[in-house]
Amino acid sequence: MNVDIFWSKLLSQIKDELTSLSYNTWFSDTELYKLEDGKAYIIVPMPIHKKHLIDNYAELITSKLFEITNSHYELVLLLREEIELEEKKEVEKKEKITTSNDNVHNNLNKKYVFDNFIVGNSNKFAQAAALSVAENPGNMYNPLFLYGNSGLGKTHLMHAIGNYIVNNTDKKVLYVTSEQFREDFVKANRRDEKGTNFNYIDFFKDKYRNIDVLLIDDIQFLGGAAQSQQEFFHTFNNLYNDSKQIIISSDRSPDDLKLLEDRLRTRFCWGLTVNIFPPEFSLRTEILKKKIIADNFEQDIPDDVIEYIASNIGPDVRQLEGSITRLLAYSAIMGGEKITLDLAIEALKDFISKGFGEKNDIHRIQKIVSEYFQISVEDIRSKKRSSNISFPRQIAMYLCRTITSESFPKIGTEFGGKDHSTVMHSVEKIENEIRENKDLANIIEKLKKDIGVV
Repeated sequence: MNVDIFWSKLLSQIKDELTSLSYNTWFSDTELYKLEDGKAYIIVPMPIHKKHLIDNYAELITSKLFEITNSHYELVLLLREEIELEEKKEVEKKEKITTSNDNVHNNLNKKYVFDNFIVGNSNKFAQAAALSVAENPGNMYNPLFLYGNSGLGKTHLMHAIGNYIVNNTDKKVLYVTSEQFREDFVKANRRDEKGTNFNYIDFFKDKYRNIDVLLIDDIQFLGGAAQSQQEFFHTFNNLYNDSKQIIISSDRSPDDLKLLEDRLRTRFCWGLTVNIFPPEFSLRTEILKKKIIADNFEQDIPDDVIEYIASNIGPDVRQLEGSITRLLAYSAIMGGEKITLDLAIEALKDFISKGFGEKNDIHRIQKIVSEYFQISVEDIRSKKRSSNISFPRQIAMYLCRTITSESFPKIGTEFGGKDHSTVMHSVEKIENEIRENKDLANIIEKLKKDIGVV
């Protein structure tokens, strides 16, 4: 809506109902500033106009507004200087936010936000807690302590909290690692040419205490640094007492940080402590699919390949994403060969052994069975049907089903993308043969002992 045209139309209607003297005295120099939230903001030339128009013409103005807009408006009369003052305040507010967020080196990685943090059963509580803190910093869960193994998304969530606060408030945010905190503390104890360290101390305190949100990553690395711990204790107290938000991450829970002072570990538990668990199979699959979509790869990657990677690479998100890069590089080196499950098994065989390795129960069972029957793990996962391979494969499938809690489809994926019915048939066959073949029963018992379940 063009407010000038709108107001001209309204004034022309009012002019028809007033004498020239009244109109020229009270209306000719008025302007419509804006219509917003049920209010009509009208600019008047002098303070006397405010009272006179409200006392004598309010009903006329509101009725004309209703005739044109079919809406009821409350009148707000303002002097031009009041408008200019309000606009100036708004500009200063925006400049303050820009200055606070741009000039302070907050160390945030802008690509880590809540929108691209993939949520599953293993991390949804951590994501919800992080978002609650971001929406109400200093008041919800202070401090927030996130812990879990490397590569599970702690750092992503920390940056997401910081970016959310920066983008929606004028609060000062600082993200640092514990190593950076130690380095800054060491610098604060340097002496200048005058033999003093006042400037360095002032810089340190301004950096770490003149902020609204402190995010400190990998707090476990403060272990053994007694003086740095002492300084962090004072920094923590200063921020906490001023209701400033503190977010901390670690690879272990506060109770397991034995190299940190008890008074620090106690404070870490004052707010909310959240464990981020390794991603389940479905979440690993979703992470891989989102990685493929985000990077817009030229080649399609089949679902059975994605499931194979999700089953074998392990819980580290960085390794999961790295496996896609490795697979595509291998395909390119092989002359742009089409990506299939067989190609993925070949491309990632070393990567898998370094990644998931012994942490994958199915993989461990495959390895132990392969060693017993003197075949390779690649053979047991392959499509080869010779009896010296297919029979050990059936035994391995049986053990995977009876020892682990994995489903038939998941086990089939781990064996080179076999259908779940193939796994069911193998399990049933071995169960029947054990009842009639004591030698096989003894072999199964021996394998179970090697696996460590008997």
